[in-house]
Formats: sequence, C-alpha cells, structure tokens
Amino acid sequence: MAVNILISGLISGSMYALLAIGFSLIFGVARIVNIAHTAFYMLAAYCIFFITEKMGLNPVIAMVAAVIVVTLLGLIVYLLFIKPIREHEAAVLIGTIALAIAMQEVMLLAFGGSFRSVPSLIGGYFVLLGVKVFYQQLLTFIVVLLTLAAIWILLMKTKLGLAIRSTADDREVANLMGMNESRVTMLAMGISVGLAALTGAVVVPLAIVSPFMWTNPLIVMMAVVVLGGLGSIKGSFVGAYIMGFAEALVVFLIPKGAFLKGPVALSIMILVLLIRPEGLFGVAFEEER
Repeated sequence: MAVNILISGLISGSMYALLAIGFSLIFGVARIVNIAHTAFYMLAAYCIFFITEKMGLNPVIAMVAAVIVVTLLGLIVYLLFIKPIREHEAAVLIGTIALAIAMQEVMLLAFGGSFRSVPSLIGGYFVLLGVKVFYQQLLTFIVVLLTLAAIWILLMKTKLGLAIRSTADDREVANLMGMNESRVTMLAMGISVGLAALTGAVVVPLAIVSPFMWTNPLIVMMAVVVLGGLGSIKGSFVGAYIMGFAEALVVFLIPKGAFLKGPVALSIMILVLLIRPEGLFGVAFEEER
C-alpha cells in the first residue's frame, strides 16, 4: 500500500503542479484569474482522442499537435476575449467561467457524454516491492519532471524569465525599465495554456476523457494555488505534492475515499488559511500594485 500511495501521490502531484504553476504564472504576471485553465487541459485530451482515434495518427504526433493547437487557441482567446477586460477582475472571473462551460458544451455536442480513452504510448510494467508500476506511469512522471525543470530554467536563467518575474513584481516599474508589459503578458499566457495542454497530453493515457474532466482538477488546482500562496511558483509546486499525497492517502486508506478527494483538498486549504492567510509561500496581503 505504501508503494501504491507513493506512485499515486507522485503522479497526481506532478499533474497538479503543472496545472497550478501555469495558473500562478498568468495570475502573477497579469492578475488574471483564469477559471478556464483546466478546460484547456480537457481540450488537449479531446484533441489527442480525435487525432488518434478518428484520424489514425501516431499518439506522439497527436500530443505534439494538441499542445500546439490548444496553445494557439489560448492566445486567440486571450487577445479577443480576455485582454479587453483584463483590468476588470470580476469580469475576467465571470467571463472565464462562461468560457470553460462553453468549451464543455462544445465537446459534449461534438463527442457526446460517453467516457473515452486514449491508448498508452508504451505498454508493459515492472514490479516494485510487489506492486505493478506501468511504464506509461513512469514515462508520465519523467516528462513532468523534465517540463518542470525546463520551466525553472526559463524563469531563472533567461531574459524572458527575468521579464516575467519583473512584471509579476511590479508592472509599472517593468514598463519604465523598457519591458513591453503587454507582450510579456501574452507570452506568459501562451506558456500558461501550453502547460495546461501539456498536462492533458501526458495524463490522458492514464485518465478517462469526458467533457466534465476539467471540473475536479479545477477544484484541486485552486486549492493548491491558494495553499501555496497566490502567484507563488514555488508555493504551487510544494502545494501540488501536498495535495497529491493527501489525495492518495484518502483514496487508499479510507473506504470509498475516491469520492472525498475534493472535500479533503478544500479542507486542507481552509486549515492552512486559518493559520496562515497568505498561504505557505505567499506574501502578506497588501494594496493592489
């Protein structure tokens, strides 16, 4: 059971880390609360299903194409829909909720409400301490770790990363220092949606594809972001694995624990906020810059 909890916690935590880091990135840079973030994750899963099952192409090609298509769609949505209202936070919140529901209904009309699946990239398994570990699970974990490492290098070692961090710290000062805040925000949005799409691409062989698959990750992702501290990349990473292992413990140790994942995530978030309102790695609340 301990090995099962470890494997499940690592995979769930990695998935939530990618989603939460993408969400925190665009919130930190532009103060955009993108509720449709996990809906892009769902769109990527359906893109892969369509390309592999309907067009008969290789799953690797399908995953690359899905990430590209969904990222481009996210940029179009930002330019046409979010950018004109981004200074009005309530409008952005309501608008992205409506956008997520619209994406859900489009997928429901196009593919129906039936559960779908996508074949694994690699078959087989090995046995670790008496537990089957599938190669697809190992591949998913490795891809997520490489992606997280690439994001860290991008943010900490490149000029774009410096511009993103500077804009997140203070938009006005970043503009005064010659950084194009509008361009940085659009790039951050592309990276954010790209991470959501990549999450859908690497997780879809282990998950069930449905028009409602975005709702549960949204709840846990929001709990992770608030737990770690709004806008904190480090907080999102740590909070994701806390939630991932808490979820695994609930599922394996409590009868019918799979139905309690959402309530447990929210309970952990509330408990932390009662002790530390700014989250684990957030800063104390202050006037909006």
